[in-house]
Amino acid sequence: MRRRDFLRTSAGLAAAVLTEGCWSVTRPEKTTKAFDFRPYRSGQTVGEVTCVTPDDGFYLQTFYDVCPWSPSGRYLAVTRFPFQDREPKRGETADVCVIDLHERTIETVYTTKGWGFQLGANLNWGATDRHLYTNDIIAGQAVCVRIDLEDTEAKAFAGPMYHIAPDESSVIGFPLDLINVTQAGYGVPVDEDNPPVLHENASKTQGLWQTDLRTNTKRLLLSIADLHERIPDPETLTDVTFYLFHSKFNPQGTRIMQVFRGRPAGQRKLRPMLFAFNSDGRNIELAIRWQQWAPGGHHPNWHPDGEHLIMNLKPDGKTMRFCRFRYDGSEFTVLSEKRLGGGHPSVTRDERFLVTDAYPNEAVALENGEVPIRLVDLEADDERSICTIYTLGKGKGVLRLDPHPVWSRDYQQVCFNGAPEGRRQVFIADLTNVI
Repeated sequence: MRRRDFLRTSAGLAAAVLTEGCWSVTRPEKTTKAFDFRPYRSGQTVGEVTCVTPDDGFYLQTFYDVCPWSPSGRYLAVTRFPFQDREPKRGETADVCVIDLHERTIETVYTTKGWGFQLGANLNWGATDRHLYTNDIIAGQAVCVRIDLEDTEAKAFAGPMYHIAPDESSVIGFPLDLINVTQAGYGVPVDEDNPPVLHENASKTQGLWQTDLRTNTKRLLLSIADLHERIPDPETLTDVTFYLFHSKFNPQGTRIMQVFRGRPAGQRKLRPMLFAFNSDGRNIELAIRWQQWAPGGHHPNWHPDGEHLIMNLKPDGKTMRFCRFRYDGSEFTVLSEKRLGGGHPSVTRDERFLVTDAYPNEAVALENGEVPIRLVDLEADDERSICTIYTLGKGKGVLRLDPHPVWSRDYQQVCFNGAPEGRRQVFIADLTNVI
């Protein structure tokens, strides 16, 4: 493609091609809207809980391990969906919005075709308040887009983003349409006329892509085959197709955790594993073997120290617990023998407090369809419910709404999703006087 070539973005704007796989996009004209924050069950919650999204649409913050607050803490990034009762089709758009928590305004800063109901538009802040990252489908490819909030430009890069490095140097991700093929809602809608193909067995050409945001160069950081070679007992996994799922930098940017899945032919039961390795792809460690995960487990997340991970597992094969272990699988510890594991857990920097939610089918959920936002004091081995909130009920599949509670950068607030009136909204619980 030549420098003067143009294409149309999801927002209907002209995108000028700068280099191969790199486009400069003019953002829509800036418009802001003031609205009222609304208290949620005032006087009945632990800490003050506030709905911080307008009632003009369906909103979502990204995930329980991606902070929606900007680096300064002033702004909150959310996705606004056009509907919530069916899966998005290829070409349908959602809005990337930024909420000014001081001025109580909302601005639509981008419109994207790259979204789903579990991660929204997968919004990641850069190292400052200036840049917000999302994904879009441009020239038929799902690629990372950087939105410049101080200018009128958005820039699309060569590769996909599942997560961004803390220093804003690169993004990593498995192809986002392949993610949606394996588990809908976490990538981008699939082109039904030209669906992506997951290679059989352990592919040498598919895997974790890393895009350097300074040079816009994309490389295969690790192939599926590279990780498969580190499985100590491959003979237990015959006739299995492998693929990647969650990819996350640690807070220091020195390591990456990678959920690695095997799908046996003709079976629904997966063989998930957890790897960790240096951010340059060296020193691969198998942190959790599939046999450890098989009895039950989900949602690994980096500990703030960048050396350990937090995860729901069943160490005794029966009861779900909150567990901590080093990135190489050593130093395995159950964080509480009294509190049931579940939901999407993460801990404060000092590991004093853990916040999580629950699925509607877990024992801690309420009969009326509400689930608790759980605050566990790990030192006292005590638990309180910040609040309970309705999340659209059981049996929603890919259309479900998980609260995905996530800590603010100073660990004084928690942001989560809910739908107390049947409409997806975003809430903040202020725990300043609680923890």
